[in-house]
Amino acid sequence: MHDLVIRAGTVIDGTGRPGFTADVAINNQTITEIGNKISQGRQELNADGLLVTPGFVDIHTHYDGQVSWDSEITPSVWHGVTTVVMGNCGVGFAPVRPGSEEWLIGLMEGVEDIPGAALAEGIEWEWESFPEYLDAVERKPRTIDVAAQVPHGALRAYVMGERGADHSNHPTEAEIAEMARLAAEGVAAGAVGFTTSRTVNHKTKAGEHTPSLTAGAPELWAIAEAVGGTGKGVFEMVGDWNDLDAEFDLVAEMARRSGRPLSMTIAVPDTRPELGRQLLDRITQADDAGIPLRAQVASRPVGVLVGLQSTYHALLSCPSYSQIAALELGERVARLREPEMRALLVSELAAQPLHTFNQLDKLFPLGEIPDYEPSPEASVAADAARRGVDPHEALYDALLAREGTELLYVPVMNYGDGDFELTKEMLSHPLSVPGLGDAGAHVGFLCDGSMPSFLLSHWGRNRTRGETIPVEQLVKWQCADTAALVGFNDRGTLAAGQRADINLIDLDKLRLQAPEMVFDLPAGGRRLIQRADGFVATLVAGQVVIADGDLTGARPGKLVRS
Repeated sequence: MHDLVIRAGTVIDGTGRPGFTADVAINNQTITEIGNKISQGRQELNADGLLVTPGFVDIHTHYDGQVSWDSEITPSVWHGVTTVVMGNCGVGFAPVRPGSEEWLIGLMEGVEDIPGAALAEGIEWEWESFPEYLDAVERKPRTIDVAAQVPHGALRAYVMGERGADHSNHPTEAEIAEMARLAAEGVAAGAVGFTTSRTVNHKTKAGEHTPSLTAGAPELWAIAEAVGGTGKGVFEMVGDWNDLDAEFDLVAEMARRSGRPLSMTIAVPDTRPELGRQLLDRITQADDAGIPLRAQVASRPVGVLVGLQSTYHALLSCPSYSQIAALELGERVARLREPEMRALLVSELAAQPLHTFNQLDKLFPLGEIPDYEPSPEASVAADAARRGVDPHEALYDALLAREGTELLYVPVMNYGDGDFELTKEMLSHPLSVPGLGDAGAHVGFLCDGSMPSFLLSHWGRNRTRGETIPVEQLVKWQCADTAALVGFNDRGTLAAGQRADINLIDLDKLRLQAPEMVFDLPAGGRRLIQRADGFVATLVAGQVVIADGDLTGARPGKLVRS
């Protein structure tokens, strides 16, 4: 008798081939049989009318601190994700010298907008070295599997001290050698890779650029060669690509010297619409030359959510708003509705210089049913024109909608043409994988940890402003392709011998709920969360961790080592 049998579902096995009706048998955390005449199970799940897919593998998250206090790993577990990879963008909490914990918290708070008070209260700091960090993560049971990468920022601070964040200072040969040794030590101990950041957008809480921004070729290549010497591990990096040829050649050489895959995030600003295609062309040329490069592409625009509870909104720049900014939301909304306050703040809004949060043709109310591919007619500017009111009054009204909980969507990257055609082109590239959800990070102004379920619901069924994509292809991208990139060969497809990480999905009901602000982090810290309907069950290692959208309390998740 099998431990568990999933009956009569439409199996989307992650390979990209067409779905088929079958039963799935599970024994000892592993899929043992897929077919139509499978014998009885001690537990059975009826999947008639449902999709049966592999669990989603999200390779771009920032749960490095959250894993210390959270066994549930929300929001990812709500979105069919059964494995997350953290430590991206060169930020994390190991290795750490005693006494420098506060600096690492400030780096994470600045780069990833995770409340420093929550990190300070929630992290137990049971480690110094990266192998010790992995051991600490491994000791805590959780709903889903987690994997970690060695972050360049923490590594530099550990080896160079304060000099590691001084961009006028350079590491000595001995310091470079030590960074390379420690990176390889981390990968040898089970880190799935090494990550770095080369973007000016990443700054500490104090406004200083991330330590790895100006790291030179000798440092990067020494680390690459040392990691390559372990015979395992991957690289991830984010950059601005201002000097495209020089920067690309620098990071491509990391992959060439190490022989290990390197993925780079692609985010295309309106001012450089050609950047995505230029990077993908270079990645293709490198791959043709035997250099293993890949792109991470977000399944919806890289943007922010602004509202009265968010990190950012337009009223914050109004002098008079400071009088009420500290009030509880309900009281604040009541004051904002007073005619005198409204008139004063609208006039102050109109006097503000143009910036991201009052560029009204790029502000879109997200609403109860989120629309991440809005047309120009849905903008605050278009609403003002239809109503014949001052655009700043329309912005003010939008911020007060839904009792002040409304969120305005600002697509910053990958939306220059006002639609998803560039995103579709980049996602469909054979050397791309879905990424950049940043689950666990930017908690005050976005919740893109929902991207895996968005990928399936929007691109597979809901899209109205262009073509959809076959569900079989979407599942392959989010399961087999992401798993393969980081070297996880035991998951990402449904087949005998694979780990029993499985989703049962009602595609007709699959939809994202509106994001909401909650205050459930340590020290009462806030974060935006987003749930989804349509996940009938999610299994990790053969155990049901989500049933009809709710957590079951099961904790089969573990640390995945390289």
